[in-house]
Amino acid sequence: MSTNAVLDEQSLPAVPPLSDRAQAQPVTLGRVLNSEWIKFRTLRSTLAVLFTAIGGMLLIAVVVGYNTRRITFDIHPDDIVPSSVLQGYYLAQLLIGALGVLFVTGEYSTGMIRSTFAAVPQRVPVVWAKLGVFVVISLVTMVITSLVAFLASEAIIGHYRTGYSLSDPGVLRVVVGTGVYLTLIGVIGMMLGWIVRSTPGALVAYIATILVLPVLFGNGLGSWGRHIARYLPSEAGGSFVSSLRDPSSLTPWRGLAVMAIWTIVAIVAGALLLRRRDA
Repeated sequence: MSTNAVLDEQSLPAVPPLSDRAQAQPVTLGRVLNSEWIKFRTLRSTLAVLFTAIGGMLLIAVVVGYNTRRITFDIHPDDIVPSSVLQGYYLAQLLIGALGVLFVTGEYSTGMIRSTFAAVPQRVPVVWAKLGVFVVISLVTMVITSLVAFLASEAIIGHYRTGYSLSDPGVLRVVVGTGVYLTLIGVIGMMLGWIVRSTPGALVAYIATILVLPVLFGNGLGSWGRHIARYLPSEAGGSFVSSLRDPSSLTPWRGLAVMAIWTIVAIVAGALLLRRRDA
């Protein structure tokens, strides 16, 4: 070996063993939360669905506000109450529910869920982390979207007739409640993702839960079916975000309570099934 080669080797810094360089970091909820936040904001599909829900609510609010700027003899009562301009939540509930499903099942479809569970063997912290990220993002965006949608539509209406303000009785409950409802219904979609573990299957189950079952029970099974239908998630939550009281539906706050119970049951079921099944 030449003298230059010996000098070059001696001048190189000492490289520590691999075991000294690779330091295992303990699994904490904070680290899992950060991991799930990175997954959410770097997935184009989740951001696309979220922004579509926001845009859809705003667009529908403006359209409703413009179409109801003048009261005519044939206008429906549903179209002149404060909650009328927030009818975009019918579309948003489909999209936010799909967002909850995709946030979970996207990892199953790519196989990434195995890496996630290898990093977090206890599994349940993954549920709490995904739930925390989803609830914060959904609640903040949907409440703000509902508020902007309401104010924008009422600004249009105010040029032609007397509209509503946030200080009017029941209005703030409807505006904020729409964001709360969309968050809760999205959590149910997320939990169906954990239960079914398949994007098509979870989406079908979600649509059946919020759309098909209320129609089936409410219209096809007589009076007892209608009684059951009002306790289903979308019907119970819908009574909380509506300004027009339907005698056959639950009272607003009772509807919210029933909606919360459905959400808690879905979370418990999703977490228990995740612990008992393989990835």
